[in-house]
Amino acid sequence: MAKRARRLPKNYRPSESEQFMSPRQREYFRRKLVEWRDELVRESTQTLRHLQQDTHQEIDIADRASTETERALELRTRDRERKLLQKIDQALRRIDDGTYGYCEETGEPISLKRLEARPIATLSIEAQERHERREKVYRDDT
Repeated sequence: MAKRARRLPKNYRPSESEQFMSPRQREYFRRKLVEWRDELVRESTQTLRHLQQDTHQEIDIADRASTETERALELRTRDRERKLLQKIDQALRRIDDGTYGYCEETGEPISLKRLEARPIATLSIEAQERHERREKVYRDDT
């Protein structure tokens, strides 16, 4: 496991003036990802408790349909979050192996602004745009 920076000031934000993916930056993004992950796990646990507790059957068919729709929406949301948890775990592994913050396609650094906004990003903005254009072309061909 990579060495972690011991202390980061509470108001620390990565800066373009620092060495890219310095130990401080890696620790900053590690903490950001772990906090995000913990929040998603907490929400998921709350949802499971809610779904387990709310097992009474609605007598009115409209109420039952509404309840089932809410449950289906909640489960879809949790499934998206489960996939997001996998991406967070992958990002944490990239921090450990030293590849975090670098575009998987070009090997160039991903901008700090992009990583702040989307800490699980694996592509630079330019590579992501190329990827999305290719996807659109393939979708339009079908």
